[in-house]
Amino acid sequence: MAVTLRAALVEAADPSRAPGMQAYMKSAMPYLGVSAVPLRKVCRNLFAGLSWADSDAWQAEVLAIWRGAEFREERYAAIELTGVRGARAFQRLDALGMYEEMIVSGAWWDYVDAIVGQRFWPILKTEGEPMKQTMLAWSTDDNMWKRRSAILCQLKGKQETDLDLLYACIEPSLDSKAFFLRKAIGWALRQYAWTDPAEVRRYVAEKADSLSGLSQREALKNIAVN
Repeated sequence: MAVTLRAALVEAADPSRAPGMQAYMKSAMPYLGVSAVPLRKVCRNLFAGLSWADSDAWQAEVLAIWRGAEFREERYAAIELTGVRGARAFQRLDALGMYEEMIVSGAWWDYVDAIVGQRFWPILKTEGEPMKQTMLAWSTDDNMWKRRSAILCQLKGKQETDLDLLYACIEPSLDSKAFFLRKAIGWALRQYAWTDPAEVRRYVAEKADSLSGLSQREALKNIAVN
């Protein structure tokens, strides 16, 4: 699969775009020059109808692409492979080790946000308390990207958001000066504000002395404060 994927990505690439893409993402790994739409098309064509005997086989294929990647688009494709129809039954707690490896080794917002934003809510819905406990552990981890993942794990929660979990995952990073944690706190709150703006205003007011200015601005961006 990895060889076929790389060949398809090379075919879809516009090499003139690659330097700009790499500079924008501040990436040590080079780009081929495949933008989002053609990349998704390549993945749809290659991954359509794929199935695996079990979760281990699926994870092995994803990680083979991820670990063997020489271009950033190959890692984007590995993330796409985590979400294909044939892998829906595998979005369980035992997939978290794979996602953790991708988050920690990827260590940048494009990878982390794509994984967490699309994959963690289904696991949280299915696994419940064990996933919650894992996210609480991640929220105090020394690794910033695991903390960011915990903060953002309910982006798709809407009215099903567990507020106790959201606030518990935010709390350990309130005093952090890390941009990507401050931004994540604001994003998570802003997303929940679509469901309950009054609660987000209340929380921001209550934590005004603890929340960074960036987190507060992001949280309130889409709601009236008066």
